[in-house]
Amino acid sequence: MDLIQVEIAQQTTLFNDLRKQQADASAVDEVKKKLGELKRALAALTGESSKDGGKKKERILLKTPKGTRDYGPSEMHCREHIERIVKDVFTTYGGSCLDTPVFERKEILAGKYGEDAKLIFDLKDQGGEELALRYDHTVPLARYFAMNGALNTQAKLWQVGKVYRRDNPVMSKGRMREFTQADFDIAGIFDTMIPDAEIISLVCTIMTKLEVGDFTIKLNHRKILDGIFEVCGVPQEKIRTISSAVDKLDKMPWADVKKEMTEEKGLDSAVADRIGEYVKHKGGPPLLDLLQADAALMANPSAKAGIEEMGLLFKYLEAYSVVDKISFDMSLARGLDYYTGIIYEAITEASAPPGFNAANAFASTSDAPQPTPAPTPTPKKKAKKTDGQEDEEEVDESKVGVGSVAAGGRYDNLVGMFTAAAAGGGKKAAQLPCIGVSIGMDRIFAIVWPRWVERGMRSKDTMAYVMAAGDGLLTERVRLVQELRAAGIKTDFLFKNKPKLPAQFAAGEKDEAPFAVILGGDELKEGLVTVKEQRWEIVDGEKRKVQSADQGTKVKRSELISWIKSTPTYQGWATGKLL
Repeated sequence: MDLIQVEIAQQTTLFNDLRKQQADASAVDEVKKKLGELKRALAALTGESSKDGGKKKERILLKTPKGTRDYGPSEMHCREHIERIVKDVFTTYGGSCLDTPVFERKEILAGKYGEDAKLIFDLKDQGGEELALRYDHTVPLARYFAMNGALNTQAKLWQVGKVYRRDNPVMSKGRMREFTQADFDIAGIFDTMIPDAEIISLVCTIMTKLEVGDFTIKLNHRKILDGIFEVCGVPQEKIRTISSAVDKLDKMPWADVKKEMTEEKGLDSAVADRIGEYVKHKGGPPLLDLLQADAALMANPSAKAGIEEMGLLFKYLEAYSVVDKISFDMSLARGLDYYTGIIYEAITEASAPPGFNAANAFASTSDAPQPTPAPTPTPKKKAKKTDGQEDEEEVDESKVGVGSVAAGGRYDNLVGMFTAAAAGGGKKAAQLPCIGVSIGMDRIFAIVWPRWVERGMRSKDTMAYVMAAGDGLLTERVRLVQELRAAGIKTDFLFKNKPKLPAQFAAGEKDEAPFAVILGGDELKEGLVTVKEQRWEIVDGEKRKVQSADQGTKVKRSELISWIKSTPTYQGWATGKLL
């Protein structure tokens, strides 16, 4: 508003000066027109209008809700490319599609997410039913199984859709309040660790196909972790809350995690130190030997069972040829309450916060000052509070990593929990063992999109643009467009009766259509069309059309479809690469 007022003052002075100088009438009119536009813009901002006597109108703030965003056509083309790859792998691994509502009865979601329960969006519909937006796909899936009595089912199900968390968003890193997750789950009674290895193989396949760069699958086992907590002396009622603190070791040094466990959650300092000695370990199959040599740990039934299952898992992962992507990480905890067995996260180079080296999280377990302390993080600022809103902390985006791009684990009791609750009376219900993974599509997009732009990936699927030279030939253009579309070639044309050829080329180039199909009156009589192939390249960071003196190729109209489909351009179109 201030800028507009300054411009109005400048334009008013210029208008008065031009009139005094008896300047050219067209110049005076141009300044007058500009001045009028600025005054209307100011009136719109202040809510005033000359037609309503200067009465103020309520202003509408044009923005998306906090933690949400719009995706333009180019970005959506990239997102659809990511989604196609993910869905293709899901179906390749034998999955069937499922869809559940974006909101659930609040009692369905309650008590399943531990400390994260505070992030659930509560709703209440007009009928008074207590509802909440879904936090993930896993709990709705378990509810689906329990409702349909599928306790003896063996199934592979996947779903892709929006989920909601009232978290502090970091938009540039794909941490949002409304975001898309793609889930793949295996349900049923199978031999130990075979479905678990299948899921990990699926994640590795997706990460490779998405070209997210180097990635690692961090693995741990809830039975091992629970056994460690018991051996170290953590009270049973504190196991889940201490587990949630340990899970932060990928973004906080051990000293800070220990402080949370002792000062905030009341754990004895000596117990925390014993936990630190265990959770600092990470590696591959050799780490199992270290754990098996620990008599106290192997004497714990939970830890012993988890270690044996991990040994079996590594055997299967060797058969899947993915062991080189695995890190057995004892600090991985996953805060959600429903996990019962193996847990995992897929991380990339962008996952950790900038400047934080997860490998050095345990550089010192001493509380004494160190010679070269890490820089103190900038304190979070409180956002301004508006009427009806709570204080919310702003996050410094430069200090936040993308985080894990996929995560999941085994949850053998969740379906039975629902069936037992539905039966009431404390009845024991049959269990349906499940294991699954959730892929954060927005976090993957945050990694893939910059590379997509740098590599000049296209932003639309239009393959052919039909044009006419000379007379408009509208009906001939429409007929050819329909023929190409019917043959599966995505085609467009300019909605003008007699368009000029340069305007048609400009429209086709805007869509980056690789084939310009040009109709001419004389050529049509001979049964011919002209096809000019067009390409683009990246020059000094900008995408430009490759200029060519080639006038195109004469092709028989009857053979046009087969000619286009035989070209390397058409055959490589599905890759999404620069053409």
